[in-house]
Amino acid sequence: MDRPAVLVVDDEPSIRLLCRINLELEGYDVLEAGSLAEARAAADSRDLSVVLLDLRIGNEHGADLVDELHGREPPVPVVFVTGSADMTPVDHGAADGYLQKPFKIDALLRTVGELAGR
Repeated sequence: MDRPAVLVVDDEPSIRLLCRINLELEGYDVLEAGSLAEARAAADSRDLSVVLLDLRIGNEHGADLVDELHGREPPVPVVFVTGSADMTPVDHGAADGYLQKPFKIDALLRTVGELAGR
């Protein structure tokens, strides 16, 4: 059986690496993307269990990808991961979960596990 796949979308390589290492230790396959274009390509390449999505990716806004991911069959849960304190209620409502940077590893694993059904 395939391991659940998590896509980490963040323009900071260190955040992607941190997520990758810890999620792989928990038995997830991890894909990485540094832009929304890379995220779309990764999402098209594999069925995803969860997407960890930075709210601000360079000049792009992560929320632009949420409807596409929710519109897939089956819908893909999205967790906003952001260091921005200015998230609006609309941002919160668009996502299935939320992690504030810097986040604790146990919060990351708990959030992904709940959304991935583990």
